[in-house]
Amino acid sequence: MSSLCPPPQGWRLYLDRRVLTVLLLGFSSGLPLALTGSSLTAWLAKDGISIADIGEFALVASPYAFKYLWSPFIDRLPPPLPLGRRRGWGIAIQLALMAATLGVGLCDPHRQLWLMAALATLVAFLSASQDIVIDAFRVELLEDWQQGAGAGATQVGYRLGMVASGAGALFLAEDFGWFVAYAVMAGLVTIGIAVLLACPEPEPTVSAATRERERRATGFLAARPHLRGRRAAALSWLYGTLVCPFSDFVTRPRWLAIVFLVIGYKLGEAMAGSMANPLYISLGFTLKEIGTVSKIFGPLPVLAGGLIGGMLVARIGTLRALLLCGVLQSLGNLFYVLQVHGGHDVRYLIVCVLAENFTGGMAGAAMVAYLSGLCNLAYTATHYALLSSLAAIGRSLLASRSGVLVQSLGWVDFFLLTTFATVPALLLLLWLMRKPPAETAPQPAS
Repeated sequence: MSSLCPPPQGWRLYLDRRVLTVLLLGFSSGLPLALTGSSLTAWLAKDGISIADIGEFALVASPYAFKYLWSPFIDRLPPPLPLGRRRGWGIAIQLALMAATLGVGLCDPHRQLWLMAALATLVAFLSASQDIVIDAFRVELLEDWQQGAGAGATQVGYRLGMVASGAGALFLAEDFGWFVAYAVMAGLVTIGIAVLLACPEPEPTVSAATRERERRATGFLAARPHLRGRRAAALSWLYGTLVCPFSDFVTRPRWLAIVFLVIGYKLGEAMAGSMANPLYISLGFTLKEIGTVSKIFGPLPVLAGGLIGGMLVARIGTLRALLLCGVLQSLGNLFYVLQVHGGHDVRYLIVCVLAENFTGGMAGAAMVAYLSGLCNLAYTATHYALLSSLAAIGRSLLASRSGVLVQSLGWVDFFLLTTFATVPALLLLLWLMRKPPAETAPQPAS
């Protein structure tokens, strides 16, 4: 897309109607997360469900890690509602999400634990599917110069959604019970429905090169002697749906370097974050102290970091902002070393939480903008789901050995290691910056 007027600068970026739309859709994305995570486990613990059973409920979040598997079908299949490809799928999924959330709220953990687990898994599946649509909608809705602000707004909205379904649901459950809490959260899903109804369907431009690649492939299949009629048409559709999005990505220059950059960019932050609470507890902090500091001083720096990260993308470009935010994110881990030396002192804890959340918010916004710029608009949902799944590898699989490293190295050396863990990804980024393999805006070309 292009604009006849010069784009706004600074905070005015976030006043554009489309960026505000993205903020509200970010709220919709973040809302269901705690309903299958911290709020759900709090409900189970409050009702006296065994720790072993509560631990098993971690599996209900599995759909988030595998959403790339069905994202091609959301890109290509006709939507259940005739409102356009993104809006039709989005609103249909959100209606189902409301019903599944109400279903969880109606369950009795003592008598219907397995049903509750099944419905919670359905909520996670629908939430992951909603993320596929909303991510694609955001990339296609915003103009090139808005992608940075859109990434920052997404981070802010997502965090606000998590607060609503986390702390908000707990407050409601304490006074009115768990059904009311989940019913209110189901009602908040209507925010996303209203936003999609009020917005026009994005009309991204698909490049002639992408269309020609698919035309050649389908023509090749149709020319095979043993393929005729419906069989050829079905195979052509499957090829365009399942093969073309991935072949488009892996035929780009330096695509493997991009993969390792995406995986490693937030690795150090993930390693440090996974050991933050164990560190605080080992230093003698109580759960109440940790919770109070995290809730009071935690959200605001994340929101500020996300907004500033988005502005940096708009001001200095995606790759430079990604590098700067990545360096600051890595340096933020040094505050854990400061915490180790400070010991059981709440002042150090406040500084540590502020620094980690602020730099993490900046890097998160820059990474969202970068991933958005790697998407071919012919396969937006598939590409973004694939790239965000790669980014999750560092947060989950690679960071899972952090406890073993702490035992071997000790706290100080471990956090020093996390400070340098992102260096390989940053060096890859510097190499890519010499000659970027793709524009830093959503790609109409292959």
